[in-house]
Amino acid sequence: MSAGPDRAPPTHAGGVVYRITDRGPEFLLVTARRQPGEWVLPKGHIARGERPEDAAVREVAEEAGVGASIDRPLSTIVIRPGGEEQRIQFFLMRAERHGEAHEGRRLAWLTSHDAVARLPFEESRRLVRAASALLDASR
Repeated sequence: MSAGPDRAPPTHAGGVVYRITDRGPEFLLVTARRQPGEWVLPKGHIARGERPEDAAVREVAEEAGVGASIDRPLSTIVIRPGGEEQRIQFFLMRAERHGEAHEGRRLAWLTSHDAVARLPFEESRRLVRAASALLDASR
């Protein structure tokens, strides 16, 4: 779901982060902090005065230890964990520096097929499929 001009601004930002390997693109997943057996896309709260783009870059670095740059916006999704609405702007991001996961998380680099299979939420699976299609179209 994309945010239109009449929609509220995003409250959170995250990345569909990729790297190009001999096998093709691989996508970054991290384990959720509250549910360490669940794999998710890195994302987090946008700080007051922070741009969504800057929040996405910061959250990817904080959660996965990965430095990444934004290629383009992907989509804004709305979720309601615990009844609180979160509007999450996701960006397609290219990994530039690899590090170690932080905040007690694990990370994995997976093909789009394997990432989609591991993600528990349809919204996240849809984002990875869209990112994969964009990368395929640009080759």
